[in-house]
Amino acid sequence: MNNLIIETLSWGKLEVDEMQIYHFPKGLPGFDEETDFALIAMEETPFCYLQSVRNRGLSFLLGDPFVFYLSYEFELPDDEAEELSINDGTVVRCIITLKEQTEHSTINLLAPIVLNPTARLAKQIVLHKAPYHTKHSLLQVQSVIDGKDGG
Repeated sequence: MNNLIIETLSWGKLEVDEMQIYHFPKGLPGFDEETDFALIAMEETPFCYLQSVRNRGLSFLLGDPFVFYLSYEFELPDDEAEELSINDGTVVRCIITLKEQTEHSTINLLAPIVLNPTARLAKQIVLHKAPYHTKHSLLQVQSVIDGKDGG
């Protein structure tokens, strides 16, 4: 087990375990050149940060979508599962956009980040033919499919 020191804007220098580093073979949409991120858990919360290993100014707040939308589900296409070498469990997180007024914060259910903790591979996957969009209200927890989620 090796530890790595990464630079962050929020916490300065941070020591992370190599097991927290996920490789995004194709980067993230809009950040194709950024392929390695540390997953930094926020203890006792459904949130974590995805911090670029190389670019201290690039991080995303992620949330567990199943905490906010109990009925959230999707089928991972076979080619995506193969690309991520998924044989067993996965971790799914969604990007959260925090607003100054917390009640306007949103979660992107259309493009979840799927993580393979065994192989430490990850990818943001855009769901086609799904009833979700990029800005579901984080605080108005209702059924996504009935269209009353305020987003």
